[in-house]
Amino acid sequence: MTARTHDLVAFASLLTVASIIPPAELNFSTTVTCLVGSVIGALAPDMDQATNRLWDLLPAGNIIGRILRNLMLRHRTISHSLLGIFIFYKILDFAIPRLLNPAYVNGQLVIAAIMIGLVSHIVSDMFTKEGVPILFPITVKVGIPPFEALRITTGKFVENFLVFPGVLAYIFWLVVNRREVFVSLVKLIQS
Repeated sequence: MTARTHDLVAFASLLTVASIIPPAELNFSTTVTCLVGSVIGALAPDMDQATNRLWDLLPAGNIIGRILRNLMLRHRTISHSLLGIFIFYKILDFAIPRLLNPAYVNGQLVIAAIMIGLVSHIVSDMFTKEGVPILFPITVKVGIPPFEALRITTGKFVENFLVFPGVLAYIFWLVVNRREVFVSLVKLIQS
């Protein structure tokens, strides 16, 4: 999937989780940080590519990306696996409480938002022809559906004209059908 599709799927996933399990407390700073975190999570599995959009946001990011790419073997290895999810979570669990002021931002919600973006990326990539090595270091790539011929080719017609608009339609449907939850979340943010 392309970066823009991953971003949109991560946003849709974040809205879905928030509509099912609304946070008990929420403020503006946490909301913005969660939205940014969701995008970071959506781009993080592709940090094994030097051309990842995430590297463009950092000073000397492309140089760091090239170095990191060599450490990660090749595209869609550890960063697209259960092991990668676990390692990324442990890094976040260590770093976020040290980076964010808990008086202003709920770090646990930020970690959850980043992880939702990360997992949505990996699940989305399971629908592509390449699949993902979810059980890395076992190199077998898993895809949905199991038959590669039925999966999506990244950046082509199905993704651009069916998946992307379909996710937009889903977001619209979700917001309309769960509007009471979203209205209460907006009130929570404003209080």
